[in-house]
Amino acid sequence: MAAVADKSGEAALVAAAANDKKNSLVVETPKSESKEFNVQNLVDMFTKLNPLAKEFFPSSYQQNQTKNDGKFNQRRNNSNQGRRRLNGKAFRAQRDDSIRQTVYVSDIDQNVTEEQLAGLFSNCGQVVDCRVCGDPHSVLRFAFVEFADEGARAALNLNGIMLGFYPVRVLPSKTAILPVNPTFLPRSEDEREMCTRTVYCTNIDKKVSQAEVKNFFESACGEVTRLRLLGDNVHSTRIAFVEFAMAESAIVALNCSGMVLGTQPIRVSPSKTPVRPRVARPTLV
Repeated sequence: MAAVADKSGEAALVAAAANDKKNSLVVETPKSESKEFNVQNLVDMFTKLNPLAKEFFPSSYQQNQTKNDGKFNQRRNNSNQGRRRLNGKAFRAQRDDSIRQTVYVSDIDQNVTEEQLAGLFSNCGQVVDCRVCGDPHSVLRFAFVEFADEGARAALNLNGIMLGFYPVRVLPSKTAILPVNPTFLPRSEDEREMCTRTVYCTNIDKKVSQAEVKNFFESACGEVTRLRLLGDNVHSTRIAFVEFAMAESAIVALNCSGMVLGTQPIRVSPSKTPVRPRVARPTLV
């Protein structure tokens, strides 16, 4: 019986050893040779890992970082919103001041120039800006006159005064005058004289060429000496500055407001800026 038991124990040991050998991981080469573990391979593997990857950080760190980023972004957004609110309030306050200091003048004789109109209202206070505009529905024109002080209140007393052949109407303005870039304003007497011969034309059809604009004004008003047609990809229409040989032609051109050029009715007003000749760029040799 003892001999049978010993044989059974040996058989069990042999079977266990066989199972261990079967379950053990053996890496074989084409030549059936097992490889020993190489430490250098482990080093190479770790050098290729990204230490900033999210799986290398605990979930608690990610949550705290998200909260901190959210607080920072919220503070930054609140700061930007506050700055925009301040800028918006300052802009509205400045615009409201400009509106209070501006009067709207209508029924202006077409032969009256901006200089004459500004001279009339200069008796009420310091005139900052004066814009005469063509009215497409009337042979008469209208204007906006802005003062540096409380002159707008005194200017209302000029309502009904004769200027040229018509009595003008003076009312409080509902809009402010859009300022002109100072770099475009006339810098000399010659450029101021050029402005008297120049008109500003808006709402020009994009399909109309520069030659067509020139022919339109020359046939209706007189000789055009210089023309600058401008446009971009944002606005659906273009603008032009048209300089005539004679100041009388510029006055006649104001009557072209409302006329159709291409497919659009144009608007014409006196220009505040001269049409300066283009500066030739130096060529690279």
